[in-house]
Amino acid sequence: MKTENATMTMAPANAHKEIPGNPSTAKSSQIGLNKRANNEPLKVLTEADWQFWIDNGYVIIKNAVPKIQVQKLADYLWQYEAKDANDMESWYKKPNAQMQMSELNNTGMVEIYNQQFMWDNRQYPKVHAAFADIWGTEKLWVTIDRANLNFPLRPGFEYKGFIHWDYDPETKPQNVQGVLALADQTDENMGGFQCIPELYQTYDTWKLTQPEDRDHYKPDTTGFETVKVKLEAGDLLIFNSLQPHGIRPNTSTDKVRIAQYISMMPAQEDNEELRQWRINSWQSREAMQGYAFPGDPMEREKQNPVAELSELGKKLLGLERW
Repeated sequence: MKTENATMTMAPANAHKEIPGNPSTAKSSQIGLNKRANNEPLKVLTEADWQFWIDNGYVIIKNAVPKIQVQKLADYLWQYEAKDANDMESWYKKPNAQMQMSELNNTGMVEIYNQQFMWDNRQYPKVHAAFADIWGTEKLWVTIDRANLNFPLRPGFEYKGFIHWDYDPETKPQNVQGVLALADQTDENMGGFQCIPELYQTYDTWKLTQPEDRDHYKPDTTGFETVKVKLEAGDLLIFNSLQPHGIRPNTSTDKVRIAQYISMMPAQEDNEELRQWRINSWQSREAMQGYAFPGDPMEREKQNPVAELSELGKKLLGLERW
């Protein structure tokens, strides 16, 4: 039984075995990102938001989820990780699993994927509407992704901030990624999302200056300015997968960056293998496994009930078709 469960947590055909991207959806959509060729109306984004998205490769949707709702998940994450928000010594116990993608070790990834509060945020209508603006279609599947408790650095608990792509930009992936702030992240020193819009904008000319054997997932960022993005609790950040990005080091004294990773892409309802795999992940409360996803050897989520889904949530999972 253990072998069977381990197999089911892996993406079909191991599509993400050696790359960082989330394996719960395809690496790239066959449907391109929304270009608004006929100036189609937007549901959530303003025209200023849209132009910023086009120019910079990321956008912030303010108050995408109510603060009182994201607080529920933030509080639960402390409990889930057996850590006390008021006891710093409890923050630094050894994680349950180390990642093959070693750069992410000690960055505070929480191996939780199908708890009710996580699904409540995924199926919140404004979150779906924001991604519908980005894709130009409502027929989307949500990624089954994890959360983050990013603690201040201290001796023996360190990591370097790094910039990377989750997908090889040479493949021109039609994909986006997203982060929902579960607590305020307005202090630049407390960790959180960072990116390089200038490299996103100039990639095609920049690559001509790089050696042929360059790392296609970790660019040389010499000469580029890194943007440290500030978010408030309930804000949703969506970024193009061509955007070089990463987690910045938490150099604060006592502040914790708390976030949930959420993204959506066009539903692949003809991919029955992937659809059934997604349903099994939700129903069996399976932790994700992949290059950047070590899984949870303790299988803590299996102690939880199956998350209840709204009608929208059922479609975002693939349980019901659009």
